[in-house]
Amino acid sequence: MIDSHCHLAGSEFQGDLADVVARARAAGVSAALVILAADDVEEVQRAVGVGAAWPDVRFAVGVHPHAAGKYADDPLAAVKALDAAMAGEERVRAVGEIGLDYHYDFAPRDVQQKVFAAQLRFAQERQLPVVIHTREADEDTFGMLHETLPDRGGVLHCFTGDRTAARRALDLGFHLSLAGIVTFPKALELKEVAKLVPLDRLLIETDSPFLAPVPYRGKRNEPAHVTRVAEVIAELRGVPVAQVAQAAQENFTRLFVP
Repeated sequence: MIDSHCHLAGSEFQGDLADVVARARAAGVSAALVILAADDVEEVQRAVGVGAAWPDVRFAVGVHPHAAGKYADDPLAAVKALDAAMAGEERVRAVGEIGLDYHYDFAPRDVQQKVFAAQLRFAQERQLPVVIHTREADEDTFGMLHETLPDRGGVLHCFTGDRTAARRALDLGFHLSLAGIVTFPKALELKEVAKLVPLDRLLIETDSPFLAPVPYRGKRNEPAHVTRVAEVIAELRGVPVAQVAQAAQENFTRLFVP
């Protein structure tokens, strides 16, 4: 089983990273995609320790829309930061997480769009898939992906959209990654999405340390809990957990390995 999106290089895991990795392995989680913020030098440096603790991880690097405001005067500087962060880690396999977030609006929307566009072009040039964050910004996100669609495609991570948005993403050739939210009792529309996404486009994730699934909700999330995400999706689809886990692992391998 694979955790296709987690933040193990975050400060939240500094004190017990080895134990977190051990619990993941004990739960049958063989690898993960670890997200690095290109603008966070300390986080990028901690990736070395994560890679040493868990040699099978892969990395994605990007400037999150929350951080786009740092590059308001020069959006291309975000790409320079991305390129510099990638240079020190040979296991980078994707650009992300990148995108648009109109819920918090921590950065002006036009700045978010410029930084997002620059990183999409970078992914296309480097022939890398993208990991997309979109919140309350679907129209602009899909519009920009139509304008600059990386050949390697990518994934809409922690997907929380409705069935219409899911079909739009699938029509673009993207994968959908479902996180712990699918286990929440009130996430009825997302449960319907979990039923319709083709198995060859499905990924599962924790988004650790955030969004712990039921019954761990309210606690720090970690990669071991991705098994609960797989269990709930399997229940919704009426298939064995092993089938969901295997499909997600094959999709992960196709996108992010070697």
